[in-house]
Amino acid sequence: ELQKTILTSATYMQSSVQNGAYEEIDPENRYLSRSPRFRLSAEEIRDNALAISGLLVRNLGGPSVKPYQPMGYYSDKIGRGWDQSKGDNLFRRGIYTYWRRTTVYPTFQIFDAPSREFCTVDRPRTNTPLQALVLLNDPTFVEAARVFAQKVLSEGGDTLDARLTFAFRSAVSRPPTAEEIGVLTEILSEQREVYNQTPEEAAKLVMAGESAKVDGLDPIDHAAWTALASIILNLDETITRE
Repeated sequence: ELQKTILTSATYMQSSVQNGAYEEIDPENRYLSRSPRFRLSAEEIRDNALAISGLLVRNLGGPSVKPYQPMGYYSDKIGRGWDQSKGDNLFRRGIYTYWRRTTVYPTFQIFDAPSREFCTVDRPRTNTPLQALVLLNDPTFVEAARVFAQKVLSEGGDTLDARLTFAFRSAVSRPPTAEEIGVLTEILSEQREVYNQTPEEAAKLVMAGESAKVDGLDPIDHAAWTALASIILNLDETITRE
């Protein structure tokens, strides 16, 4: 109830844009004259990508799960394997991911999750190239992009502009500007050209992950939209609360 009160308050829902009105009396925002802007936490970044794509399993409770992880990472650390989960358990919320103290789930570690050796009041938030590589290459995010592309192609409308607007709004909760539409269109065209020249790579990309595939989609088109979806999921605005 307290969390709901905070989230629905006028203070929490105000813009994070600094308009200069309170620059002198509240430069550090100690009086909450504007909304704070911060990157989502490690678990939330993963949950957000899964939610945007439609993969997130929202059931609450139950045992821990073991989603995708780099081959050999766990056994190299503690001498035992990682029995990867199957089905819906691959897409549970991050809070249910199996976590051995001092052996942090790699994706979460890259996004500053603590090792749990000590209590942590406030997590640090860093920005490193590794974080972008996770969002672009981690199996969970590649699969999320692939399924997100399926969603755009099946639910986003019949025109290019409608699909681009649907994809962008799904990720960042606002329609794209005319300039952003132009950039997205150019990227999609470039990706189609790339996959027309490498159809084997397109076929490999649209088979990423263990979730259900949609029949009847052109693999070149699907791969191009998957690449575009990956870029959208990697936007600063997608992983930032503002």
